[in-house]
Amino acid sequence: MQHILKLDLAGQPRGWMTAQEAISAYAKGDVVYGLGDPLPPFFGGISRLSGLRSRIDLQPIVALQGKIVARFSLPLSNRSLFRRDDHRCLYCGQQFTRVQLTRDHVIPTSRGGQDRWENVVAACRRCNWAKDNRSPEEANMPLLAIPFQPNIWEWHFLAKERVLADQMQYLSRQFHAERAWAH
Repeated sequence: MQHILKLDLAGQPRGWMTAQEAISAYAKGDVVYGLGDPLPPFFGGISRLSGLRSRIDLQPIVALQGKIVARFSLPLSNRSLFRRDDHRCLYCGQQFTRVQLTRDHVIPTSRGGQDRWENVVAACRRCNWAKDNRSPEEANMPLLAIPFQPNIWEWHFLAKERVLADQMQYLSRQFHAERAWAH
């Protein structure tokens, strides 16, 4: 199913909508503007009065009416984390499938580490088990990259498995740096 990138009036990404949710937003007049090449049209029923079939042309990016919220909390999920780390164990460097990876806390939670973007990395089961309840230095397992919190633009890319070219172009203009996973 196709998803539509939802923006606030200032153009900040605020989530993803299903095509059905976007159709409802268009029908209610909540869409202020849209960006990108139109998607294939969605057709509705035939009007008894005019005999015409209803049609809505969606764009892949839409801005909705409403408040501009200054702060957006970036949820941490394994799916987004593994995409941030390119499905690569940040200890041994090998790439794995999502089911072969685990979330490792660089500073273990039992030792005061928090479940935050800046303290978690993707790790294969073998490396996570070998590191155990130690810091990377104590385990003699240096990190291959420093964990970071993505910005709101990067997070919206990481949160979706399939992103259209127009959506990717819009989001990637605000990425902090060149990202291997953004190609």
